[in-house]
Amino acid sequence: MVQQYILSLPVLQMTIGGTEWIIIILMGLFLLFGSKKLPEISRTLGRAAGEYDKARELFRREMENATRMAEQPKSYIMGPRITAPVGSEREKLEQISSSLGIDYRGKTDEQLRLLISERMKG
Repeated sequence: MVQQYILSLPVLQMTIGGTEWIIIILMGLFLLFGSKKLPEISRTLGRAAGEYDKARELFRREMENATRMAEQPKSYIMGPRITAPVGSEREKLEQISSSLGIDYRGKTDEQLRLLISERMKG
């Protein structure tokens, strides 16, 4: 009876699981590169992974900035709209202020310059 049971088991039924594959791969790397090269290779792989993460983060920030710029009103992106030549510095400041939505009445030229500068920055 026991002999019949042993003969009915497939001989090649032994399977290799995930942990065994990791051990086999590590042993192969150890034999291929030696004990002195493995730390160097792992450092290189770590640096490469770090550079990949930096590049991915930079790409994400650039995409966010591009999206944010696309959502801004066009007058802020392209600058103020001036349709005709101006006769004086004050008239130029008033036109720029009105195109940016700044009330210029009752303000000095210096105050207007500061408000325009602040509005253009952000």
